[in-house]
Amino acid sequence: MTDTALGTAAEPDGAPRLLNLDILRGIAILGILFMNINDMGASMNASFGDFRYIGWSAADQVAWWIREVVASGTARGMLEMLFGAGMVILTGRLVDDERRWAALKRYYWRNAVLFAFGLIHIFILLWPGDILHSYAMAALVIFPMRNLRPRLLVMFGLAMSLLQLAGGGMGYVESGRSIAAYEAAQVAQAAGRLLTDEQKAAVKRRAERTERLANNAKEVAAEDAQRSGTAAQWVRWQWHQEVAIQGKGIEVFIVWEAASLMLIGAALFKLGVLQGSLSARWYAAATVIAYLFGFAIRIALAAESVRTGVFPHLTQALYEPGRIAMTLGHIFLVNWLLASGIGARMLAPFRAVGQTALSVYIAQTVIALWVLYPPWGLALYGRSGWAVLMLTAVAINIALAVLANWWVERYRMAPVEWAWRSLVAGRRLPFRRNAPFGAPEALAVG
Repeated sequence: MTDTALGTAAEPDGAPRLLNLDILRGIAILGILFMNINDMGASMNASFGDFRYIGWSAADQVAWWIREVVASGTARGMLEMLFGAGMVILTGRLVDDERRWAALKRYYWRNAVLFAFGLIHIFILLWPGDILHSYAMAALVIFPMRNLRPRLLVMFGLAMSLLQLAGGGMGYVESGRSIAAYEAAQVAQAAGRLLTDEQKAAVKRRAERTERLANNAKEVAAEDAQRSGTAAQWVRWQWHQEVAIQGKGIEVFIVWEAASLMLIGAALFKLGVLQGSLSARWYAAATVIAYLFGFAIRIALAAESVRTGVFPHLTQALYEPGRIAMTLGHIFLVNWLLASGIGARMLAPFRAVGQTALSVYIAQTVIALWVLYPPWGLALYGRSGWAVLMLTAVAINIALAVLANWWVERYRMAPVEWAWRSLVAGRRLPFRRNAPFGAPEALAVG
């Protein structure tokens, strides 16, 4: 099956659309809410620490396990790969039609505008978990590599991703040694013997760990107090959370992660994998293989996460390989389903979501952070466990999917996409279905 068989379309600014990519994007953008809603409706700091604090009933545990094994990080991974594919589509078209410098300037301007939208998302709409600004930066980092052969793109992307495996592996070994040294230090202290330098270092690391846990508990309590207080407290805390994220250097890792999967996505697009150009049999086999690796790693890591006590953690080393495997499994599965008539009909509603993905993403924030959870809205912050949060995400996503399908039948672009592309194009692009492609819409009066 090819992307041509599935159909293509063009946006008013000339950007081509592929059905498979739109469906993948739609699924991914809806999946993002399952990752974000616990930080929107409950403590973000609890997510970084003891996630049981959010809720740990039997239903909560089922919801958490499904989210952790099937979804965690994979929607983000799909979007990162699709962003890489988009770079190939856009820059390939621009390089053909314009000089290289003009293509470079146009692509950088496109991502500069997206970066600005991300800042608005953070500081005006109050979502410190924004990915738009991070993806814009990552796209600019990898832009010089866009014309590399697929094999090189995959090699560079995997090398960047799997650096975490090497670093995490060394951390795992070092953690085991530190635990053994700490236990030996306890025995030595009880016997009145002097500690070795290694044992002293292990005792110090254990004290630092205890302090980090205590500080995280304090942060959770402070967050609950601020986000359950006044509107001004809510706003200040959301800004505080963004400053904290930047202060910890987390942004560097987010951009690095995004850039690595964008390179892999660019390669998979050039090979025809993302857009469904390979056979249904190929996608079926690839789905099985990716899920075998993905589920094995993710189940092991989730089981490790729910354990208490001090022990070496594999999560830092194996999280990214597991995330990549599960992300690829989801992509292969979607393309496998699209190869059949039943699957194509089942997934068809996601196409409209993919065509309006940026607006859907912003709408998720508006619903959660401006209606459901803030003190000026329904003030539901902190009242839901994992199960209710996930069900809330399902309800929001269904409503947004229905709205997206209604919208694309009537309008060429969703509102946020229209604003973004109009700014990039430097003119007001056609918005209504009956507006001609060749000329911008007349400005509305009144």
